[in-house]
Amino acid sequence: MEKMTVLETRPEISLDTNASLNHTSVHNRKFWYSIIKRIGDVFFSLLALVLLSPFLIIVSILIFLEDRHNPFYVQDRVGLNGRVFRIYKFRTMRVNSHAQRDELLSQNEDQGANFMMTKDPRVTKIGVFLRKFSIDELLQLFNILKSDMSIIGPRPFIPEEQAELPSDRLLVKPGLSCYWQIGGKNSLSKEEQIELDRKYIRECSIGTDVKIVFKTIIHVLSGKNG
Repeated sequence: MEKMTVLETRPEISLDTNASLNHTSVHNRKFWYSIIKRIGDVFFSLLALVLLSPFLIIVSILIFLEDRHNPFYVQDRVGLNGRVFRIYKFRTMRVNSHAQRDELLSQNEDQGANFMMTKDPRVTKIGVFLRKFSIDELLQLFNILKSDMSIIGPRPFIPEEQAELPSDRLLVKPGLSCYWQIGGKNSLSKEEQIELDRKYIRECSIGTDVKIVFKTIIHVLSGKNG
């Protein structure tokens, strides 16, 4: 896999003990929920990978055929308790595109913590389609199997972006989808994204996760992710 933005030392990011959400209380009150959630994560991610495997192979071939480069990439993201892990995705940008990110920062249209351009010149033709329907994120099912991530949880950011965010959003595993992914995403301010992450951590339960899963499916199928 092509490796992008990977830290050499892969340090853990320390948690702020004065963060708005208390570390001990969050983990203690969710013991059984965490066990059930982990079982569900493994079962559904494995099932999805088995069912989608022919489709994932086709997507890999199409990405390769566009520019004859590796269809996958890995990137460092910050997860539970500040641990840095490598996330898997389908490549939607041209090779070495991350090096151009600093040159494009002045054109960032995202109101939140990450970078986004409606017509990002680095995105490949097939990459536009993959992003529109969140197909590029499907390889993160492997991250879920590895326990780096969960199906539902705050989205993981690269270390540079997480450094600008409060550490209490790292009290639970990051996920494929979350409240702000289905509630405005790039149109939300950084403060709104942070509050929605904290809302999820306060309310996290099987019922909350199921609700976000169904809303995510509707959101993705509507093509609103592009």
